[in-house]
Amino acid sequence: MTQQTANSSSTQPALRVVLDTNVLVSLYVFADSRFAPLRAQIETGVWLALTSEDCLAEFKRVLNYPLFALPQEKQTAAYAAYYAHIHCVMPATTEAARLALATQQAPGFAPRVSQVTRTSQTVLPLCKDRDDQKFLEAALAGAADWLITGDKALLILAKRARLRSLFRILTPEDALTALNANNSLNQLA
Repeated sequence: MTQQTANSSSTQPALRVVLDTNVLVSLYVFADSRFAPLRAQIETGVWLALTSEDCLAEFKRVLNYPLFALPQEKQTAAYAAYYAHIHCVMPATTEAARLALATQQAPGFAPRVSQVTRTSQTVLPLCKDRDDQKFLEAALAGAADWLITGDKALLILAKRARLRSLFRILTPEDALTALNANNSLNQLA
């Protein structure tokens, strides 16, 4: 895992991004050419790819899905290509926070609190799809700028003011548009 923190072409800090599993599959399994610039941002260190152990485990599990019928060597290559450029963060949840949020929990969903530091706690909204909560937690724990996803349950949360003050939730298309707009501005400077 790398811990690059500076943009390779300037002194600006790297944009900190979390990618959900569907985006990773598009980038590292199917090599979706539409989003090749996103992968290039990670591989050149312009973006710092953040993940957690839970997010990595899901990616590894999905690579093995019969639907994809990927040979073991392709699974290993896809995982290794991503793994070579990540910074793993450790979201923290506490029992006290779970108890404090018990009254806010939606039926069937366990509340989670992620810690940015040991002394401050930020309460995240609950994702309708519990399996996607880990991406919110990784984004918070890693002080991400963006969470890039195609998942509707996560995209719905993009409208929450509480999350907008922490990080942006974008589709891969929106991330590409923002990247292209930024590149255009840099060319004008």
